Amino acid sequence: MMKALLAALLGIGWALHSPGSVHAQSQAYPQKQPIKVVVPFPAGGPTDGMARIISEKLGTVLGQSIVIENRGGGAGGSIGAKFVAAAEPDGYTILMTPGGSLTTGPAVHPNIGYDPVKAFVPVCQLIETPLIIAVRPELPVKTMAELVAYAKANPGKVSWGTQGFGVAPHLLLELLKLDAGIDVVHVPYRGTAPMLSGILAAEVQVVADPSTTVLPHIQADKLRAIAIAGNVRHPKLPDVPTVVEAGYPKLQSPFWLGVVAPAGTPPDIIAKLNDAFRQALAAPETTARLETLGAKSKIGSPDDFRKMLADELALWSGVVQAAHIKAE
Repeated sequence: MMKALLAALLGIGWALHSPGSVHAQSQAYPQKQPIKVVVPFPAGGPTDGMARIISEKLGTVLGQSIVIENRGGGAGGSIGAKFVAAAEPDGYTILMTPGGSLTTGPAVHPNIGYDPVKAFVPVCQLIETPLIIAVRPELPVKTMAELVAYAKANPGKVSWGTQGFGVAPHLLLELLKLDAGIDVVHVPYRGTAPMLSGILAAEVQVVADPSTTVLPHIQADKLRAIAIAGNVRHPKLPDVPTVVEAGYPKLQSPFWLGVVAPAGTPPDIIAKLNDAFRQALAAPETTARLETLGAKSKIGSPDDFRKMLADELALWSGVVQAAHIKAE
């Protein structure tokens, strides 16, 4: 009798921990609140602003509350990325990030603390917006050619501010230095807001920043846009040429935002998240709010995002090697 009872209990235990049981739990996703969206940069920057717009509609689609948790710091936002990499792979903790924590940061920092390919499962890319290269009004340059000529005539005297060591605009600068053969001083800040404060206070002379945050300062004549780091002109800056038109096609580097989940997250949860983000971005009110910031939806499949991440990691790893960038 006792043996039979023990066997029955063991059978229940195996059933509760069987793959079919796990599958049933993931099928019911999401069934608890909240879903935590980790943003690996401080509040007030482009990542945080767009994460809040998208997540507001995501909560409606999923019928669950969404909590934005800012965990800034580290190379390219690695502190927030490490937090998510160590989270339970159940779909309730995900990372919404630009390339800093997934491509440029790992390319610059070999000891970042995680392998971006092995630590995460891609969910989808979300949006894309161009980087705008802008300068202080008193800097005597109005084009990329003039900026390069001025930097060559004044080696080591032009300062370029970025959102941090190992973010995409930092490596964009390094690529320009390689491509044009110029000596420009890199000044990393801790995020977009302090970087923009820095250039407005004349601490630095040049920045490359998403249109979502730098455009108001350009429109207020506090900064001068000299190029769009893409192959299409910005609709609100029709007279500003692209880097392709300016003769620097290698500098095409749009700002993007995407979502990954911890490795081991069940495929059906990834599929549900992908579909939920697709619905959130398709909502007219979300589209309108993002377009006001100059951002456009660019959502695809998890495999599309996986390929894009692999291509970017290869590109920026090559730049880091060629520029002999050493992790700080």
